[in-house]
Amino acid sequence: MIRAIAIDDEPLALQIISHFCDQIDFISLEKTFTAQNEAIKHLKKFPVDLLFLDIQMPNKNGIDFYKLLENEVMVIFTTAHSEYAVEGFNVNATDYLLKPFSFERFEIAVQKARNEFLFRNNTEVQTHLMIRADYKLHRIEFEDILLLEGLDDYVQIHLKNKSKIVARLSMKSILEKLPETKFLRVHRSFIIPKNKVKSIQNKVIHIADFSVPIGETYKDEVTKIFH
Repeated sequence: MIRAIAIDDEPLALQIISHFCDQIDFISLEKTFTAQNEAIKHLKKFPVDLLFLDIQMPNKNGIDFYKLLENEVMVIFTTAHSEYAVEGFNVNATDYLLKPFSFERFEIAVQKARNEFLFRNNTEVQTHLMIRADYKLHRIEFEDILLLEGLDDYVQIHLKNKSKIVARLSMKSILEKLPETKFLRVHRSFIIPKNKVKSIQNKVIHIADFSVPIGETYKDEVTKIFH
């Protein structure tokens, strides 16, 4: 079940979303809000999987509001203004509904959310990470990851042939998002993709141009896998 809330300054728009959600068996619309500050208070106590979020609102543009959220929550933007579509997709929105939208179009949007939700929550079929950094939600393919490096409250994700991504996350929380079959923590500050290891020599793992030390706590696990 996908837990959702809806935020729109027009009560009628919220009624339509509520009515449509009632007809979808995999969406639980837990609450609706006309004020962003009330929605923020709720999200801090009760995180959800999906937002239905109006873009044109009195206090803060919905896209700017979404960029401020810390959780990696999916978003379906709703607006009467088509010029926001490109900006909406620039923050990796799941979909963008132009008002007034039909139930059929709404159904397409929530099906996209369902597919994304299943990817995020089933590491057996998951092929990528969804990480929020630089006010954007990044899709990072597992195959592109060379190394994950912890720096205080941040994690640097070094990527093949791409710029690294720096996200405000702990090593523990990012490790929970990665499939154990593909990734291994080898040091307090390093997580590696198992299939990228070139060689191991003198307690150092070589991956591409990186030399990664093996921490004392992790050496038995490393030895077990790369014996």
